[in-house]
Amino acid sequence: MSKVYFYYSAMNAGKSTNLLQSAYNYDERGMQCILFTPELDDRFGKGVIASRIGLSSPAVPVSKNFDLFAYAQEQQASLQNLACVLVDEAQFLTREQVRQLTDISDVLDIPVLAYGLRTDFLGQLFEGSKWLLAWADELRELKAVCFCGKKATMNMRQDKNGKAVIEGKQIDIGAEDKYISLCRKHFKEKVISKI
Repeated sequence: MSKVYFYYSAMNAGKSTNLLQSAYNYDERGMQCILFTPELDDRFGKGVIASRIGLSSPAVPVSKNFDLFAYAQEQQASLQNLACVLVDEAQFLTREQVRQLTDISDVLDIPVLAYGLRTDFLGQLFEGSKWLLAWADELRELKAVCFCGKKATMNMRQDKNGKAVIEGKQIDIGAEDKYISLCRKHFKEKVISKI
């Protein structure tokens, strides 16, 4: 029986690198994967998964109304050896799309590896992360590091001067230019104390 895995962390823990390595491992063994990425994350181009260390791969861009199950079912019928579904930036999925991932596992018997942030810049759960934390078969935390050397579990949005941003839309695509990973102690000092 296949499972849904949710690999979560703060920013800069190597989620995309880990996903791309998994896809490479399957490909090296002659097995095919579907790679999904949200279309709203176009930092590296639409439908591209890229890591900070220079790895990248094309992926299927996913909108809010995209049916992941229907796509996987269609691909399973046409591909000889569909072995895995990999999802980057899974925090941006809707509740319905997370349910579709569970159907890919339960109905199509294909393992699903979803990678994403657990919380936003205010420490609140993203919709996709909330439902993956609730419905995934296995939760695996990837480690990021705070400037103090402790494990980073939180994401701080920062302005151009490095000060904490405490207002704004939940989703504001960016990388090191907009976000830093912090341990809970420093997140509380820099963000929570300002709210």
